Amino acid sequence: MPLTEQEMLSELRKYDTPSITNVVATYPNNPLCLGLYNPWTENWYTDTTIRCMYPELGAVAGYAVTCAYGLPDPGYSRLSFMDVVDALDASKKPTILALQQKFPPELANKVGLAGGNMTAAMKSVGCLGAISNGPSRDIDEIRPMEFQYLLSGISPGHGDMAVHAVNLPVSIAGMDVSPGEIIHMDENGACKFPGEKLEDVLTNVQALLKAEGDRIEQLLSGPKTAKQVRAIFSGHSYAEEAEE
Repeated sequence: MPLTEQEMLSELRKYDTPSITNVVATYPNNPLCLGLYNPWTENWYTDTTIRCMYPELGAVAGYAVTCAYGLPDPGYSRLSFMDVVDALDASKKPTILALQQKFPPELANKVGLAGGNMTAAMKSVGCLGAISNGPSRDIDEIRPMEFQYLLSGISPGHGDMAVHAVNLPVSIAGMDVSPGEIIHMDENGACKFPGEKLEDVLTNVQALLKAEGDRIEQLLSGPKTAKQVRAIFSGHSYAEEAEE
């Protein structure tokens, strides 16, 4: 019986994010790579400006719900955190919140935005984690909730802030995310891909890791000459690099 979407997303949690990037776009000449993006020119994975708060939780994967936060605007006070919760609840499950922080530079590094109450509310409606280009807080309080965070850092406080938009395209740590895309993230960072490619990504990452496991087993089975190593790598996307 074919796996459901939730089951496929659960299966993806067995694999690290670099392995997912390998089949999404990293090695376009590999037959198991889907080549969904030009790997260098398109913003489909994160850079070094964020880090994983709970690496012990491993990988998470879910449908992106997006929002933007910033300072209160006297001309616009239509949205609140409850609108973010509504969007999480209405989305396919499970979800990952992609939260872009749009604070002025002098404040950007001291916005302890999402704390224990916000996190508990998000988890209660099927959200597995959040990724943001800014800091957050209550790290010890959140740890037992087993809710993953990728953040720029940690800060203990904040002032008045407001939701500027919900379910809009956002840019976080070099990764552009639209609502409904799938985000996969772990201690290595995050990547995204279209929701309709879920089954292809899962099938290909399983095949790729099977091939890599066989190759590593050969390499570690005993001492090798350079010629033998080259032969083992033959036909793989690393082969040309190994010969240089």
